[in-house]
Amino acid sequence: MNLMASTTSTTSGGATRPLVRIVIVGHVDHGKSTLVGRLLFETGGLASGKLEALQAASRRRGVPFEWSFLLDALQTERDQGITIDTTQISFRTRSRDVVMIDAPGHAEFLRNMITGASQADAALLIVDALEGVRDQTRRHGYLLHLLGIKQVAIVVNKMDRVDFSPERFQEISAEISAHLIGLGLTPSAVVPVSARDGDGVAVATPRMPWYDGPTVVEALDALEPMRPLERLPLRLPVQAIYKFDDRRIVAGRIESGGLIAGDEIVIMPKGKIARIRTVEGWPAAPREARQTAGRSVGITLDRELFVERGDVIAHVGTAPRDTSRIRARIFWLHDKPLTKGASILVRLGTRETRASVVNIEKAVDPGELKSIESESIACNHVGEIDIALAEPMAADCHADNPRTGRLVIEINGRIAGGGLVLSVDAGQRAIPVDIVPVRSALRADERSARYRHGGAVVWLTGLPASGKSTLARALERRLFGNGGAPILLDGDTLRAGLNGDLGFSAADRSENIRRLAEVAMHLARNGQIAIVAAISPARADRAAARHIADIAFREIYVSTPAEVCESRDPKGHYAKARAGSLQGFTGIGNDYQPPTEAELAIDTSTCSVTEATDEIERMLIRTGVLFDEPVDLAANI
Repeated sequence: MNLMASTTSTTSGGATRPLVRIVIVGHVDHGKSTLVGRLLFETGGLASGKLEALQAASRRRGVPFEWSFLLDALQTERDQGITIDTTQISFRTRSRDVVMIDAPGHAEFLRNMITGASQADAALLIVDALEGVRDQTRRHGYLLHLLGIKQVAIVVNKMDRVDFSPERFQEISAEISAHLIGLGLTPSAVVPVSARDGDGVAVATPRMPWYDGPTVVEALDALEPMRPLERLPLRLPVQAIYKFDDRRIVAGRIESGGLIAGDEIVIMPKGKIARIRTVEGWPAAPREARQTAGRSVGITLDRELFVERGDVIAHVGTAPRDTSRIRARIFWLHDKPLTKGASILVRLGTRETRASVVNIEKAVDPGELKSIESESIACNHVGEIDIALAEPMAADCHADNPRTGRLVIEINGRIAGGGLVLSVDAGQRAIPVDIVPVRSALRADERSARYRHGGAVVWLTGLPASGKSTLARALERRLFGNGGAPILLDGDTLRAGLNGDLGFSAADRSENIRRLAEVAMHLARNGQIAIVAAISPARADRAAARHIADIAFREIYVSTPAEVCESRDPKGHYAKARAGSLQGFTGIGNDYQPPTEAELAIDTSTCSVTEATDEIERMLIRTGVLFDEPVDLAANI
């Protein structure tokens, strides 16, 4: 069983119990490992003879036995007296199975804590009763908030060092609770203990008669598993592709949801659609037909598609977004501050890509909980950043899926930070790192003076055979005859070339429109009138094209009725046969979403091509694209 993915465990009798993953954090030497060791002992989680063996080893080494030795698996840790890596241990309370993740508290090892905390449902935050709340304690609290952990129980340890003082306990309880509440985290319990002696760990102690709250074990019993991962949408990040015989097996671990042979899936960020032909296993096929979160699986598809490491497999209709722009809240760990424009490596699931920091906001020193007006994020500080990715990735917001909504940032092969995906700009294609766009040597007003028009994207949309291409060609001829600089971008023509790699899935159709819009806007930016003739049936895709072209966009709805389109002569300009080339547009008439805010609507069944072209020309004059009078270039200098 994969404990890091499941939310329940099964007893030998077949009954299920909640499984809770809890990260234990706190300042170095505040007693985390001691508490976990004591919990193992008190709950019967130690292997037979383990305690006696460690006690004997301590005598041989000439050092007093410490409960933390149960966790200090590395010799280095015993020598230095600090925990330098995360350790996962399991034990059982009365009603829960617990996976306790012991994360390091030393500032130098905060990156390891991010790894541990990112896997947890809840947290146990340790505070030394004598030392009190330290800057590192506040940072840990902020980091828990940063990683989206909502459940936190506080343990005030080493109460024996303050003579079990109720006043000292109340002082620390009030301070740390106020800090967490300020972050939006309300502690589920604040428990005073002496982990070394066992006071308050599993049973109440007579040395603190003034305390009537839960023990640590009881506080753990009150923590809940997060939403079961198998109930979230399918997310299968691809780890590798293997070739066996004539099979191409796509392998990875299911992070959320589940799958079964026959499911229709989409491969993101490419948007390619297929069905799962088989679910493979080694050395034999898995016994269960349906595979769920936490299982490592291999699948074969019903068609040959290019799949690579880092792709994410999801069910059609519940796919993650493909994006080249992400907003994230990060905790920065690198000695060198993160600055605007910095080049970084972003890892999200199994995919990694170069990226650049577009913007930095809300930089905060977690130790002081104070925002800093800064264009950089210092070591051990937090901030929200906009990231431009060099290659598109499939991503979820953390609020939607915590397994695919966390990212890691690397610099020079070293983890430099990590955090939560706050928002994803779907379809945004940011400028790749190290690419510097070069502007034209000619100004827009110079081109306008020559052509007597501004740059524009004239987008003709409508049903197949409605007359889009015919009108586009007529408009191109009209504008050119008047000394203008028009150019036709026909949807089918580009599908035979630039967009020849695209199919007809929803994602591919969106990408087809995006490319058309990007090319058209490049031409418009350089003073030309790009005339696009494309069915573009989805209103959202046309809205995305308008967003790309911005104020240069002019939409013309060729509103010719469907029955007219279907009856047009196959040998004429409106060749009905063109619709036959649009494979995948099943029932296009039913799927087409007419514009609601087009600049112009034209029904070619009620007017001639010349009359329709006149209407378009008048619209372009009315909306400021075509100029009635020559432009005085000198007046614009």
